[in-house]
Amino acid sequence: MKIVGIVGSNADFSYNHQLLNYMAKHFKSLVDIEVLDIKDVPMFNQSNDQTNSAVIQHLNNKITEADGVIIATPEYNHSIPSALQSVLEWLSFKIHPLDGKPVMIVGASYDVQGSSRSQLHLRQILDAPGVNAVVMPGNEFLLGEVHKAFDDDGNLKDGGTVQFLEVCLKKFIRFINVVNILDAPPEGMKDLTSTEDLHATGKIDTTIEGIDMLADDWVEQAAEATGAVEGNTYVKLNRGILTVNQLNHFLDSMPAELTYADSNNQFLYYNHKYDSKDMLAPRRPEQVGNPLADCHPEKAYSGVAWVIQQLRSGKQDVVRTHVPTHGPDKFVVHNYQAVRDRDGKYLGINEYVQDIKPLIDWYLEQTGQQLVGGGVDAVSGATSKVDTVSGATVKDDKGY
Repeated sequence: MKIVGIVGSNADFSYNHQLLNYMAKHFKSLVDIEVLDIKDVPMFNQSNDQTNSAVIQHLNNKITEADGVIIATPEYNHSIPSALQSVLEWLSFKIHPLDGKPVMIVGASYDVQGSSRSQLHLRQILDAPGVNAVVMPGNEFLLGEVHKAFDDDGNLKDGGTVQFLEVCLKKFIRFINVVNILDAPPEGMKDLTSTEDLHATGKIDTTIEGIDMLADDWVEQAAEATGAVEGNTYVKLNRGILTVNQLNHFLDSMPAELTYADSNNQFLYYNHKYDSKDMLAPRRPEQVGNPLADCHPEKAYSGVAWVIQQLRSGKQDVVRTHVPTHGPDKFVVHNYQAVRDRDGKYLGINEYVQDIKPLIDWYLEQTGQQLVGGGVDAVSGATSKVDTVSGATVKDDKGY
């Protein structure tokens, strides 16, 4: 397995560089880690596009070819250094090598809290739509008081710290394997993209013809073409009567992000209650009306086709997957529910996305029960003391 380690500092001397070098040397029997510097990467400036420069393309190619990425970040003013921010800007401007790439975050700084706040900020950046990395949740390695941590040979002195770093790295290796399994098509999936029309070129009874599916104002054009009702106009439902406004408010109040795509694989609706950047599964108003192929990257087509085929064929009524990119405080589940009429005919997909952790927490509180299994480590779990890896501090820590 090949991993690249990106030094999050352009300083001449960097403890985070030393940390990655130590990992590459000490854990070489576990994994091949190649350490990459960012010293020569220019500051991001879209008016002076240097995407095709040798230094940026070198990073692009190394990341693309790697199975995973480790980023070691210092902390400056509660955030990541501007040099690292600039690198991530270049890698999400016209090229996107981190898209779908498993990433582990580590960091070192002078104070006892390590780089905890910069790591939190980095997680948010890596989760941005233009970057879209798959960041390993939890298992933060925060190396505090780094000026005392290494001996003259560049080795970590504390055996407990070395042991915990090894645990984190082994978990990351397993995390990479899990991500690869999720990305890999299940048996038979490869043949489905040729049979499942993700571009929605067909026609069903409810297809609204004569309107470009990719038009940003598809909803408005389709509403005008069909004379669709809106506002306080009443709609008779299966067992109820609501106005269109009431129906919208009702759907927006659901504790989930709802999406509907019809049996022709056209995206027709989502409950637009948040801006895209605040959603668990980002949607944009102008996407409504698009074929599903235009709502997903091409590399995801086989997975999308497999899910649709499971539901369309009746092999499954619900397909669920956990998406571990939202941090340790959330457990986000994507549910793909088949929509059928009373005769069982497939009509489309109801995708509902939820963070189920609040519900689990409430259930445990109400019942007094506890989740069992696994363990709490001294870094990612609760602790009552401050040590060289985790702990509270009110000072800015600069760990270049």
